[in-house]
Amino acid sequence: MKSLVVYSSQSGNTQKLAESVYAALPGEKEIWPVDEAPAPQDYDVVAAGFWLQAGKPDPKAAAYLARVKNTRLFLFATHGAAAGSAHARKAMDHARSLAPEASVIGAFSCQGEVNPMVLEKIRAKVPPPPWIQDADGAVGHPDPGDLTTLEEALNALSLG
Repeated sequence: MKSLVVYSSQSGNTQKLAESVYAALPGEKEIWPVDEAPAPQDYDVVAAGFWLQAGKPDPKAAAYLARVKNTRLFLFATHGAAAGSAHARKAMDHARSLAPEASVIGAFSCQGEVNPMVLEKIRAKVPPPPWIQDADGAVGHPDPGDLTTLEEALNALSLG
């Protein structure tokens, strides 16, 4: 099995998840930031990670997801919203829709600490986005518990 981990990370949160995904994947594998990532068609599994911008995968990750076809796809994301929130679920559904020709085999998302300067700008918006109320709970995430849960989700897929 040949796997590719591709990630877009603004603050390092999604990169942390990407490194855990990479460590958990068996067999031949590569890891790349989205800006340097190879074309996805030569891989049996593509794991694509992103951060959320306006409730959707960031633009660079979104463009890469659109290129993933005829392969198994695992999605992972970080966000300021509460884990399992409607905001996070909608974003992951949108990510799935960006790769309609891929076979999505799983998904994982968790909170990621939001840069305080970014939070300040977002809190000033009228109206503020609905996830802002969850942002304080994102401090320190992804944490070791998040990484363990991610690894367990990957292990449950029996990719070996």
